[in-house]
Amino acid sequence: MLKGKLMFKRTIQLLLVSYLASGAVWAANEPFVGEWKLNPSKSKLIDQMKVESVAGNKYAFELGGGSTETIVPDGTDQPGLAGTTLAVTIEGPDSWKVVRKQEGRILLTAYWKLSKDGNTLTDDYTQFGPNGSSTNVKYVYNRTAGTSGFAGTWESTSETLNSVYVIKVRPYEGDGLSFIYSSQGVTRNLKFDGKDYPSVGPNARPGSTSSARRVNERTLEITGKNNDKVTDTRQIALSSDGRTLTMTIHVAGRTAPNILVFERQ
Repeated sequence: MLKGKLMFKRTIQLLLVSYLASGAVWAANEPFVGEWKLNPSKSKLIDQMKVESVAGNKYAFELGGGSTETIVPDGTDQPGLAGTTLAVTIEGPDSWKVVRKQEGRILLTAYWKLSKDGNTLTDDYTQFGPNGSSTNVKYVYNRTAGTSGFAGTWESTSETLNSVYVIKVRPYEGDGLSFIYSSQGVTRNLKFDGKDYPSVGPNARPGSTSSARRVNERTLEITGKNNDKVTDTRQIALSSDGRTLTMTIHVAGRTAPNILVFERQ
C-alpha cells in the first residue's frame, strides 16, 4: 500500500516537472515576451477631443472612446465615465484645468491653454499610476470645428513625451499573454481564442475587456471593449530580429491611428 502511494506521488511529481518544463520552453519560444520601452522619436500619438457648450452652463466632453461626459465647469468633482469623477476649473478666459479621479485618487491632470487667435490648444497632460509614477505628454491641437473658446473639435498635430513609458509582456496561463501597463495601472490578460477577458488593475475601467487573435507568428490583433462596445483595435507587430515592437492603435471614431514603437530592453 505504501509502495503504491509512493509510486503515485512520484508520478504526480514527474507530471508536474514535465508541465513546468514544457511551459518554460513555450515561454522561451514566445517572441513577444519581454520588457519594451517606447521610442518617442519613432512614435506618433494622434489625439482628438470634442467640447460642446450645452444648456445650464454645462459642457459635454468627448475625450476619447466615443463616450460623452456632461458637467458644470466649476472645479467640483462630478460623476464621470466608468466610476470616475471629472472636474473642470476655468482659471481664465484662455486657461482650463481638467482633473479625473477614481475613489478620490487623481488619475490625470490636464492644463489647457488657448492661443490668442483661438485656433490652437496646448495640453500639458499628466497621467498618474497607482504607485505614484507619472507620465507626461505635451500636446498641441488645432481646431477643426467651432469658432471660439474651448468649445469645438480639436485634433493633435504634435506631442512631446517627457516620461519613460514601458510595457511588460509575460506568459499567461499556458499559451496566453499578459500585457502589463504599469504606468497606467492596467493589465490585459489574454488568450487567443476570440473570447473577451476583463482588464485588471487599480485603474482598469469596470466593464473593460479585450479579445485577441494571432494573425501570424509575429503579429497579434487585440480588440478592446467597454461594456461590449468596441473602443479600439490594435495590431502588434514584431520585427524580424525580435528587437522592435510596433503597436498600431485604431481608436473608435477616429480616422488616424496612434503608432507606438517600442524597443526590447
